[in-house]
Amino acid sequence: MDFSFTEDQNAIRELASQIFTDQVTDDYLLNFYRSDAVYDEALWGLLAQQGLLGVAIDEADGGSGLGFTGLCLLLQEQGRRLAPVPLLSNLVLGALPIAQFGSAAQRQRWLPPLLAGEHQLTAAIAEQGMLPSTVVPVAASAAGSGEQWRLDGSLQAVPYAAQAACILVPATDADGNTQVFLVEAGADGVSIESQQTSLGWVQASVSLSGVMVQSDAVLGNPGQGAEIVDWIEQRANCAIAGMQVGVTEEALRRTAAYTSERKQFGVPIGSFQAVAMRAADAYIDVEAMRSTFWSALWRLSEGQAADAEVRAAKYWACLGGHRVVYATQHLHGGIGVDVSYPIHRYFLFAKHLEFMLGGRNAQLTRMGQYLAGGDDRVPEWLAL
Repeated sequence: MDFSFTEDQNAIRELASQIFTDQVTDDYLLNFYRSDAVYDEALWGLLAQQGLLGVAIDEADGGSGLGFTGLCLLLQEQGRRLAPVPLLSNLVLGALPIAQFGSAAQRQRWLPPLLAGEHQLTAAIAEQGMLPSTVVPVAASAAGSGEQWRLDGSLQAVPYAAQAACILVPATDADGNTQVFLVEAGADGVSIESQQTSLGWVQASVSLSGVMVQSDAVLGNPGQGAEIVDWIEQRANCAIAGMQVGVTEEALRRTAAYTSERKQFGVPIGSFQAVAMRAADAYIDVEAMRSTFWSALWRLSEGQAADAEVRAAKYWACLGGHRVVYATQHLHGGIGVDVSYPIHRYFLFAKHLEFMLGGRNAQLTRMGQYLAGGDDRVPEWLAL
């Protein structure tokens, strides 16, 4: 297991860090969330211009070919600066599965415009604003076969659906099999109603009423839909865990700086034993989050089974994420609960990611089911 990065991956991380640090300042975020903007279109265009939207896409399709690891490095830097751009919905939920399972025609149609920043993609695999311990039951049905399909159903909490040109929609056919369809957002029968999360990210309720699609809109091979949805879910959960590492690491760094400067009784509060121990516990949580995240990412990048590792990464992203941002807010004292103060934004962001992952109890229950059932996908370290 090798967690070291290539020269190109390090370059991507440094470029992303520079862009987000320069563009996404505390004052900028305060003004952004006071506006009606859905996401930062100028920053999105800059990321496209610098080739960062194609970091995980093969060079043959116009990308950089740095794989899922390169993409997670980008997402980690986004989390560190809380950048308001829809990277997860576009690059993980939309572009990755099209690049992996799409036909040459599908890749040519949907990927180059995304990489150029000309349109967006998303997927309808979430419900109630989260990616729970298992993907929610498919809420759309598909009738037909061969050359034409009819799609009906209602899908909730689809991220940035109102901004997307194409939505990946899992649907169940008459035989009970899942197919994944590439549905144009502007197609007849598609109705989109915007929703908004407490963090400010936009989602949408998508209604499908007699939406007709051709066979070339089916992603992957017939009957492969369940495999594709599971493939997306694992990478989405791993990517969110990576974002959580970036969020909590930066929140802790800011808290260390604050407690080194803030004085009581003439000395920095960071010198108090209780404060130092609280910060030390948060540091341990961040490192646990980081190690489980990289373990899951490495196995996914190597094409190995990673279900248990993804569950472990999700568990620590939920548990550790909550504990770290709670501690960092607490160590800031009364100013930590000021909604206009930066550390509160890190708290809110981390809690939102925790809810997207489904919560730590759901992950702990799932790992317990593996152990109790003797699932052969459980690695030796988890079975000890």
